[in-house]
Amino acid sequence: MRPLEVDEPTVVGPYRLLGRLGSGGMGRVYLGRSTGGRTVAVKIVHPHFALDEEFRARFRREVAAARRVGGAWTAPVLDADPEARVPWVATAYAAGPSLTAAVADGGPLPAHSVRALGAGLGEALAAVHELGLVHRDVKPSNVLLTLDGPLLIDFGIARATEGTASLTSAGVSIGSPGYMSPEQILGKGVTGAADVFSLGAVLAYATTGRPPFPGDSSAALLYKVVHEEPSLGGLDGDLRELVASCLAKDPAARPAPGEVARRLASEGAARLVSGGWLPGPLVERVSRSAVQLLNLEASEGEASGPVGFSRPSVTAGGEDGAGASQRTGEGVAAPTTAGAFGPPPVMPAPTAPSASPPSPASSSASVPGPRDPEPGAGHPSGRLALSVAATSTRGAQGRGRRISCTVALAVAGALAAVTVGSVFVLDLLPGSGDDGHNAGSDGGSHEPPAATPGGLPARYVGTWEGQAAALDGKLPLGTFRITIKQAKAGQELGRLHQTDPLGGVCVDVITLKKVTEKQIVAGSVGAEGNHDGCNPAPTTVTFTPVGDDLDYASKSEESGRPEARLSKIE
Repeated sequence: MRPLEVDEPTVVGPYRLLGRLGSGGMGRVYLGRSTGGRTVAVKIVHPHFALDEEFRARFRREVAAARRVGGAWTAPVLDADPEARVPWVATAYAAGPSLTAAVADGGPLPAHSVRALGAGLGEALAAVHELGLVHRDVKPSNVLLTLDGPLLIDFGIARATEGTASLTSAGVSIGSPGYMSPEQILGKGVTGAADVFSLGAVLAYATTGRPPFPGDSSAALLYKVVHEEPSLGGLDGDLRELVASCLAKDPAARPAPGEVARRLASEGAARLVSGGWLPGPLVERVSRSAVQLLNLEASEGEASGPVGFSRPSVTAGGEDGAGASQRTGEGVAAPTTAGAFGPPPVMPAPTAPSASPPSPASSSASVPGPRDPEPGAGHPSGRLALSVAATSTRGAQGRGRRISCTVALAVAGALAAVTVGSVFVLDLLPGSGDDGHNAGSDGGSHEPPAATPGGLPARYVGTWEGQAAALDGKLPLGTFRITIKQAKAGQELGRLHQTDPLGGVCVDVITLKKVTEKQIVAGSVGAEGNHDGCNPAPTTVTFTPVGDDLDYASKSEESGRPEARLSKIE
């Protein structure tokens, strides 16, 4: 667990956050504690998802479905706020490593542990399938090993991102190569049998320390899952037979999860677990984690309130409203309010009006808010600036209650301040683009983006991360991450780290070619020292601002023209 950064929230709903557990394509996960002392895992979605109404609707449905999951061997959903400015969900937290971490540190599990693991997961999936739900992402990292038995986590919530505008452009699909069923990969109908296939792959990994479909790249893994038989060396007897049946290509040939559980533990998983199911070293590790968890104390004196942002979401080259934030020399705003959610959104630079005569001045009004700029605070004519601030009061049971969100607009030299009650307005104003909405009334020309002293527009500089896919979204590639730094044409812009779902890493060296009004154009070539599964061929890539994010696109036909939606994280 990592300590909270200054731009991260300290309170979400009724939960005080103690540290960050991790992050992923959907959002960040924090360790939290309720006022009653219960420890929870709080997942806060990435801010750009909050702008997507389709995501919100799907998130709302998936949270409602996940609340129905409450049997043994699962981590139940305890609380959620799909209507929050930045939606979040809290689940029960259990001290214990993931199966991935346990095998990486201590090697394969003994046979007795594998049988208890499979029986518990089989019973969990049987209960969930009876509710008409399908997990779709059963994998080692979604299995926790606790003293009280295995826990299957992340039921349904990840599916809220499926089909949202924020993800489909990057081609992200739900599932993990090597553990996805053939029908998932081929885009066919997914039933509970897909979870059984994934369960078989998890049991093979737990027994041997290797996935049943090894490969150096996502493409190789997906091909093997669909066309080749699993590698089950190291499994024998009835366990090998059971795992092989779970990994059948035909969904109808796979056993039901309840049958899997019965074949592994005829008297039930609880009987196996009650006798002690983990090996000694893992018991010691889990026990230490439990003691450390009890000793954790939330820091006192932090400001409470809803999840906010560390600076205004839209800027236009001028200074923000008084008290909202302070800019650093690199153009990154330093937050001045505790409890802000980072990283700060960075929007594309707005366009300037054309040289035609100015349009009549707009009328303006002002409703002072707790962070309104001083009347008459200057913003360049024709520029657009948005500052968002929220105030809160302590409600019942210590829950933060939103009071107001103050929005300040400067258009054509007139400053208007509007107070909006509990409304998340980021990106609802016109963004930059070719439609001329940000230009003058006559659709004037674009102004070049504001640049830092090094020449590269400031909005690009920083660390970006997101999920990637190739072949028009049909092939998930894992996580792409790059730190973009100041560079001139011909200089190295950064190194793109591509981490596939199994942890394999390829690194591309990105060299700046040119910066246009709309995007960065760069050259990309595989770095020395990459493994054989990486593509070493040079190609051209682009980074294009879209809202707070960057769209990465590669022209490499050999790699399937990868694309990714990258969010700024540092």
